[in-house]
Amino acid sequence: MISGIHSALSGLTAIQKKIEANVNNVANVNTDGYKKTRVTLQEQEPQGTQVVAQQIQTPGPLVPEQTSLGETMVEKSNVELSEELPSMMLSRRFFQANLKIVQVQDEMLGSLLDIKS
Repeated sequence: MISGIHSALSGLTAIQKKIEANVNNVANVNTDGYKKTRVTLQEQEPQGTQVVAQQIQTPGPLVPEQTSLGETMVEKSNVELSEELPSMMLSRRFFQANLKIVQVQDEMLGSLLDIKS
């Protein structure tokens, strides 16, 4: 039972990192030249979840802007809100599912202790 709690807590921590990356991307959507971070989750042996974060180097759109030197092409952020928001919604559901596993494991452990005493 403890291993189930450990796995769920590992999942909660990993999903938290994924949400933090999404929030950082959304916060920098209007930052010129910002490169988004993408977090993937991988199975960790013997149990748990491993977080792999990587910065996506695809260029953002080039937009002409007026500067003191005249009109210049400026690279914008490569963050797409149409990718970030659904990812955040899925992460929320994953977080809720892992939290429910912790709650069920806690209830089972409590029932076991009640039976033993």
